[in-house]
Formats: sequence, C-alpha cells, structure tokens
Amino acid sequence: MNKINTRNNAQKWLSYRKSPASFLMYLAVNIAAVITICLLLFIVIYILIKGIPHLSPQLFQWLYNSENVSLMPALINTILMLLLSLLLAVPVGIFSSVYLVEYANRGNKMVGLIRITAETLSGIPSIVYGLFGYLCFVIMLHWGVSLLAGAFTLAIMILPLIMRTTEEALKSVPDTYREGSFGLGAGRLRTVFKIVLPSAVPGILAGIILSIGRILGESAALIYTAGSVAQVPTSVFDSTRTLSVHMYVLASEGLYIDQTYATAVVLLIIVVVINALSGFVARKIGREN
Repeated sequence: MNKINTRNNAQKWLSYRKSPASFLMYLAVNIAAVITICLLLFIVIYILIKGIPHLSPQLFQWLYNSENVSLMPALINTILMLLLSLLLAVPVGIFSSVYLVEYANRGNKMVGLIRITAETLSGIPSIVYGLFGYLCFVIMLHWGVSLLAGAFTLAIMILPLIMRTTEEALKSVPDTYREGSFGLGAGRLRTVFKIVLPSAVPGILAGIILSIGRILGESAALIYTAGSVAQVPTSVFDSTRTLSVHMYVLASEGLYIDQTYATAVVLLIIVVVINALSGFVARKIGREN
C-alpha cells in the first residue's frame, strides 16, 4: 500500500512539473481550504471564549426582564419557528422536486423556467423577503406581526434551497434503480417512494440542514414579520423573538454585550447538535439502503 501511495504521489508531481498551471491551481485550492478552516476555527473559538464565562442560570429563566435578559423564551420561539417553517417548506420542496425530476418531461420549458426562478429566489437578500412577508402576510392577510407570518416568510425563503438540493439528490440516483424497479412490475409512484427517495435521503437531508442553518441565523426578515417580543406565544398570531433577533436586540441596546456572546454560544451549540443528529440519521439510513 505504501509503495502504491508513493507511486501515485510521484505521478502527481511529474504531472505538476509538466503543467505548472495545474500545480498553481492545486496550491490555490489547498491554501483556500486552509484559510477557510482557520477562519471557521477562529470564529468558533472566539465565540466560546467570549461567551462561556457569561453563561449563567439567570439566562435560562422562564420569564424575560431587564435584569436577567433571559434567552429561554427566544430559545423556545426558535424551536417553534424552525419546526413550523420546515413543516411548511419541506413537503412542498420535496414533492416539487419529485415532479420536476420524475414526472415532468426533461425538455419542458416550464421546468426550465421553474429552475431559473428557484435559482433567482435563492439569491434574493433576506431583507427583501422580510418586506414581502410584511406586505403580504402582516398587512394584506391581516396576520399581524406574528409567529405564523415569520414562519411563512422563512418557508418561502428556504424553499428554493430545498428544491435545488432535493433535485440534485434525485438526479444522482442511478437510472438502473428505476429500470430494475419497473422491470419487477412496480409502478412509477411505488418506485419513487420505495426506491428513489430512500436512496436520495442523504442529499435531501443536506439541503434540510442548510435550511435549518439559515432559519436559525435569520434576523432581518423576522424583525418585519415575527417581531421582537421576548415571550413564548400562546397562539400562532402572537409576536415572537428568536435567538438571532434576541442577539440583535441585545447588541443594538449596547447594555448586554456579554449576554449577547452567551446567546451566541447557545445558538452555536444548537447548530452543532442539529447537524450531528442529521448526519447520524443520514448515515443510518444510508447503511439500511
């Protein structure tokens, strides 16, 4: 094995000597990877150093006030907003991608238009989504600044991401799987739900994980639609404050910077735990398939 690796490395260096452009590209890619990893580690370590010393029981009290600036209501609101947004966006995104890949004709102009529209929507700034949600859900539909308005706005925001990642995951499933299922007498619907979708689960989960990250970190759109009331809502039409909005409010006031860093630590831990659980589920499903 060592001889094979040595031979492969020697062949790589010979190819780099013959083509300096390839070597420069290889070097640039590695340098970019190292810089990215270093920046990520710096941000994580900086947040942990600044936030961990200020984690206290007062931050996790049930009621928010100016003395404890508790993050517990914002934490519960974040979980509610996350679940409601995913409940709205994930089924629509997955089933839309199934139609585009499995049912629609590949040369259909409408399919191309939908894909271009999804790519365009994924690049729109979040503040524009916030203004749209404010005009559509808060004003026109009379939902007010509420949990429901914020969830619908986030669902529209993450829908293009879920659609594109699910579509790519479905395309990565070999056609031989479909042909084998059809050859055994299964219909298209059964093939999609029993063969194609289970094989594409890791890719679909990757899109959902990215969507979760965007929901957890979103603040601009939610300020216009969900508000900033630091209490647990009693209905979907009550105003709420998520952790990201909670951090923004504390930082803008300038009086609770230490608590802002502590909230950032909690948000970072939530993201890491969700990513770890999603990766575990994806690996387990991959082994079963």
